Amino acid sequence: MGNIALVTGASRGIGRGIALELARRGWDVCVNYRQQAQAAGETVSAIRALGRKALAVQADVADSKAVSDMACQAEAALGPVSLLVNNAGIAGQELFQDLTDAQWDRYLAVNLTGARNAIQAVLPRMISEKRGCIVNISSIWGLRGASCEVAYACTKAALIGLTRSLALELAPSGIRVNCVAPGVIDTDMVRGLRPETRAMLVEETPLGRLGTPADVAYAVAFLASDEAGFLTGQVLGADGGFIV
Repeated sequence: MGNIALVTGASRGIGRGIALELARRGWDVCVNYRQQAQAAGETVSAIRALGRKALAVQADVADSKAVSDMACQAEAALGPVSLLVNNAGIAGQELFQDLTDAQWDRYLAVNLTGARNAIQAVLPRMISEKRGCIVNISSIWGLRGASCEVAYACTKAALIGLTRSLALELAPSGIRVNCVAPGVIDTDMVRGLRPETRAMLVEETPLGRLGTPADVAYAVAFLASDEAGFLTGQVLGADGGFIV
């Protein structure tokens, strides 16, 4: 297996940052997206400009068949996937009592089942090769909870449980499973908050600034590296000290 990464939700934001940092470190990357085809194409072009191979594949991670097909396309074009980064996710703010069945189901389908689908799609090859790395992107809200983001926080907490349990199950096969829990990252979603809310979040972050997609990407790249070869089942906070 070569250095082939599949990054879900990689057309923009944190996912794009991860894909580009991996490319800088010698990875070829399959860029998954659901709707943002043009943005995904821009990510692919940026990766190729760094001298690496890249492929954009449309798939809703909640659709297990689409994810399985995506893994096959990635292997056919780039080679067997040796690194999976489960970054795709949805977020939102609403009162718990206002959550509809459809909203609840969609949070679970994308944020949790999406990771399950992607892992199951790439795992048979990893097990046969007895090597591979999986990095799940959780959140600080999965570690401490978040008012008006109950569904989101639940799914991100579940990803941590998935990480720790699967790490134990796959360790005998030489496959490492870790997690990154980003803090408040300067993405489109955070830029949409009111200025006073953004200022409050900066004040609550001990390092005194919002994180960047690169901050998360560095953490993912480390966990995917040989230097992290003895790390599995870990949750690495990229949060500027928010959870300390």
